[in-house]
Amino acid sequence: MIRWIAYALVGFAGGILGGMGMGGGTILIPALYLIFSLFQREAQGINLITFLPMAVIAVIMHSKNKLIEWNKVFWLAVPASITSLFASYFSGKVSQNVLSVSFGIFLIVLGIFQIVDLLFFKNNKKQTGNNQNNS
Repeated sequence: MIRWIAYALVGFAGGILGGMGMGGGTILIPALYLIFSLFQREAQGINLITFLPMAVIAVIMHSKNKLIEWNKVFWLAVPASITSLFASYFSGKVSQNVLSVSFGIFLIVLGIFQIVDLLFFKNNKKQTGNNQNNS
């Protein structure tokens, strides 16, 4: 019973990030790997399945809030879909260790970008956002 509650709590955290458009996988994959001792490939597979309903709900809500620029979606979705085909094939061919280390490096780099963005570009974004709101 406690294990299912833990799964639900991890799912809740992933849903919060997924709903905000940040990707629940940044929480789900490490949690499934570290807390529940699943292999990296299993964690990624579970993440992909849970991503589908989260993505549909998030798209509906973001669309209702007029936060999606539909004219840009095609130019992102097509190359991303094609690349994901090759990346999923590649991830099945590399060792578990390479996959885990690669994902860890990705998370570290993502964290560094977020910190740099917050520290050095937050004032610029506030000014840009205010200018857009005043237009």
